[in-house]
Amino acid sequence: MDRLANTVRPYAWGSTTAIPELLGVQPTGEPQAELWMGAHPGAPSRVDRGAGSVALSEVIAADPEGELGADAVRLFGPRLPFLLKVLAAGSPLSLQVHPDLAQAKEGFADEEERGVPIDAAHRNYKDANHKPELICALTPFNGLCGFRDPNEAAELLAALEVDPLKPYVDILHAHPESHALREVLTAVLTADPEAMAETVRQASVAAERLGALDGPYAPAYAAYASIARHYPGDPGVIAAMLLNFVTLQPGEALYLGAGVPHAYLDGLGIEIMANSDNVLRCGLTPKHVDVPELLRIVRFESAAPAVLRPEADPSGEELYTTPIDEFRLSRHVLADGADPRPLPTTGPQILLCASGEVSLRGADGELPLTRGQSAFVPAGERASLSGDGTVFRATVTA
Repeated sequence: MDRLANTVRPYAWGSTTAIPELLGVQPTGEPQAELWMGAHPGAPSRVDRGAGSVALSEVIAADPEGELGADAVRLFGPRLPFLLKVLAAGSPLSLQVHPDLAQAKEGFADEEERGVPIDAAHRNYKDANHKPELICALTPFNGLCGFRDPNEAAELLAALEVDPLKPYVDILHAHPESHALREVLTAVLTADPEAMAETVRQASVAAERLGALDGPYAPAYAAYASIARHYPGDPGVIAAMLLNFVTLQPGEALYLGAGVPHAYLDGLGIEIMANSDNVLRCGLTPKHVDVPELLRIVRFESAAPAVLRPEADPSGEELYTTPIDEFRLSRHVLADGADPRPLPTTGPQILLCASGEVSLRGADGELPLTRGQSAFVPAGERASLSGDGTVFRATVTA
């Protein structure tokens, strides 16, 4: 087992205080958006097994089966198939969607064949993998997830009383669900930029007013007004109004599968995802928005956000159930004086201490973990947890 030295990514939307507070260090004054734990080539964690600091990706590459287990290598190849993050949103992230596995393979192959540089601003597919993800709240966490029912979206837009939005209201009322959502999103993202900027301005003023009143949509209006302040004139502000607004309480989570438009707005959470960089953006960003490709990927169906709560098994481990194999997130809430809790040995594990002080014990000794510290346990290595705190455990399902 290895203590991990991790990289903080300083994206502009990051909180200036949340990750430093978690790690017990002084803020720098700069945004600190994501703390990465894993073997992603962009910022792999580092370990020291006595010969100096080495990237975890290099350790795994030197002995994939020894570090990941034969089953994980057979299913996912010789690499850690997930990336674990602490995500600290101080302002809204881009509105985005991820492809499924078949779409990712097809899109990546097409762009490779056409010679699109891997670092080109207009490139959609950085790899041939899908990117399902799960976000689990450590603090109250606000986000957008999936389409609202079209009639509900029409009611929300109509209450803004903004004339350019009235045709969208009519479409949402008159068409079958999938056609209505597709037609309105297409119209929003392809509208004349100057005209749309004015529509966004009017809508944001109205949302600010409605967000201050009592009513079922007041929290959503307040959120949309906040988004507009960060992205003035962006068509993604109107696109966001088609989506469900959701607040997660600490310990609650959302699973985001392929084709589901979403955006994180504010809060601190633990995110786990398949190891991929494939993102298609729908707005709230200065980056490239490929509308034709986006419309091919998005699933135009409404659904209320399925908020996940951890389910305990007889061992005391609390699992967030998801329908994919590349990752499995669970947590252990440990009490001082309780018996050590053995960990399974079937796959690679990353353990993150989210609160308190715990001890990870293995054949080679004991590794103390305090808030914000993390460790890697290779497949097959016996280890147990004890102490007084909460530990999140990331591994594979298989």
